[in-house]
Amino acid sequence: MGVTFSVLLMEDSGVVMPVSADVLRVLSATDSEPVVLFCCGAVRFLDSLLASPQQPIEDVLTEDEIIRWSTIIKAEHQLVILFSTEQRGEHCLYVQRFNPNTLMKHRFETEPGFSAPINFSATCRGSNIHLLYLYLNGSVYESVLPFRSSSTGAEVVQALSRSLCLSLPLGEEKLMSGAAVVLDEAHVAVVGFPHPSAGACKDYLCIWNTHFQTLQACKEMAGRIYSQLWCYSGKLYVPHGKMLSVIPFDCQKSSLAAAMGKQKQTSQSAECSFVTSWTSQSCTDVTQTTEIKSRMSTRNNIKSALTVDQLIQHIKTSAVEDVQAEVGEFIRRTPQADLQLAAGRVALELVSRSQTDANFYPQCAFLLLLETRYLCYSVCPELLSLAMVKKDFHLCQIAFQIFSDIPEAVTCACLKTILSTPDLEMETVNLDTDSVIFMKELTRAQSRSDEEGGQLNGFCPPALESDVSDTPSNKLQRDPLALDTSCPVGLHKGALLNEVLQTAYSDRSLLPHLKDLTVPQVIVFLQYLRFLYFKYSHDAHKQIRALRTPSISQIIDWVCLLLDAHFTVLAVAPEAKRLVFDLHKFVRSQVKLYAELGKIEGSLQVLKNSKQSEDFGMYAIHVIELF
Repeated sequence: MGVTFSVLLMEDSGVVMPVSADVLRVLSATDSEPVVLFCCGAVRFLDSLLASPQQPIEDVLTEDEIIRWSTIIKAEHQLVILFSTEQRGEHCLYVQRFNPNTLMKHRFETEPGFSAPINFSATCRGSNIHLLYLYLNGSVYESVLPFRSSSTGAEVVQALSRSLCLSLPLGEEKLMSGAAVVLDEAHVAVVGFPHPSAGACKDYLCIWNTHFQTLQACKEMAGRIYSQLWCYSGKLYVPHGKMLSVIPFDCQKSSLAAAMGKQKQTSQSAECSFVTSWTSQSCTDVTQTTEIKSRMSTRNNIKSALTVDQLIQHIKTSAVEDVQAEVGEFIRRTPQADLQLAAGRVALELVSRSQTDANFYPQCAFLLLLETRYLCYSVCPELLSLAMVKKDFHLCQIAFQIFSDIPEAVTCACLKTILSTPDLEMETVNLDTDSVIFMKELTRAQSRSDEEGGQLNGFCPPALESDVSDTPSNKLQRDPLALDTSCPVGLHKGALLNEVLQTAYSDRSLLPHLKDLTVPQVIVFLQYLRFLYFKYSHDAHKQIRALRTPSISQIIDWVCLLLDAHFTVLAVAPEAKRLVFDLHKFVRSQVKLYAELGKIEGSLQVLKNSKQSEDFGMYAIHVIELF
């Protein structure tokens, strides 16, 4: 390298002071003296370099070894410099520690077809440094390095142990770059890799949960993404197109409940979203709103953790905003063993005041308590009923996903409320993103029956149609469910009905409560179940990635339960005639299909048990008679 960089001495004289080696980068950490990293791999504190600019600089790297990435980490009032190098296709990581001054060298393991990581992100948690690095094949690995080390040299190159923490989707287009940034111990922000469910030619900023391999939040970015991403002070900085977006985020403790996609998008509930809350600001206006400032101020005013008794007293008198902030702080500060016992008491007190005070409903506090997974229906039995009264369907959805002991009477009460709520009102509800995407894709899925000439499961007996009617219109209807394959309810209502279908129940206990449904509600529910079964019969659901979806056996069980509970009413109700007629035709076609399969079962068994002769040679024609 022929050009020597210089260190500027920032005094009134403006003197430029050359140094004896090429400077690669000046690294700085909060409340720490800047560190100068030279191209040769040596490091110096800035003050000592300014005091003696011409001091000799040792060569740490070989002549053809080039630094590709570097960063500085601070923890426990100590600094650590990390930088990666490349030399003839081999990639290494250097770890420079101070007090004592040590340097260690590690070798990266290579990925098949991908020799080097394309992006790094380092954080310090506890007494370890966690290094996350990304390959073009979508593999995200993590290596853990001790913050302190007794090693005194880089002569011995150690293999860098790693663990795979995330595999990103690649899509159809060839990827050239990407970036990932660690947000906390369980969440990673990624740009440059496609959204798993979005179409081509769309760039997204995504947040993934590495514990559960789930996509937690995403935001489409207009214009080209340059595969650059920074995280600082609770904000993500993403250059795209001709803009720089500054996106605040909030990550809560990872759990299975959070991994289900409990993402809030409104400003009112952004402070307690389980994973992230998105707001975007241009580079010319990054001032936080007054609401966000007030929430931050409320958090900062909580100087010490409250006891459960103190928190309960505050719940009885404090405002909703203060209670939600205190509950959140209590959950974060309380040890897990104590929180397991305290969560139920806090939830009961919140429900009690919400029932007596019409202006008090701390939705965010309820969501945070559910996210701990220390609540169940028996611990706080009035929570679901309160959510139904408040029409808080998001809370109901999370409770259905977490609670495994919901009584059948409560399940039916929730079902009745969901069915009685208009679709327009339901579409304004903030629900689990994954469940809504599943419904959206399911309604769009192209049925394979169109490609198979209207056949269901590859078979549709022509004699079946003539048994019902001889009219030309009926003779043309090959698929018993081809009359109407559109979804009879809105996407959000369908997502909630899917949660009800997956709830545990006992047939004997559920059947009496299903009789409380009105005839219009039963018909709408049966129409939705018919829609689901039609899509499932054509494998439309298998084309969609989703964490929670009802199984085909659950759909059939609910159809049987509804028919058992309302058979007489459905038989005489004029508005139910078309629906019952279609279900009857479908059942008959399935019976016919299985009857035809049963006829050849014996022949197939003979074919399976037949012994092949060893005298066939390389080629033979074997004739088997099927009776």
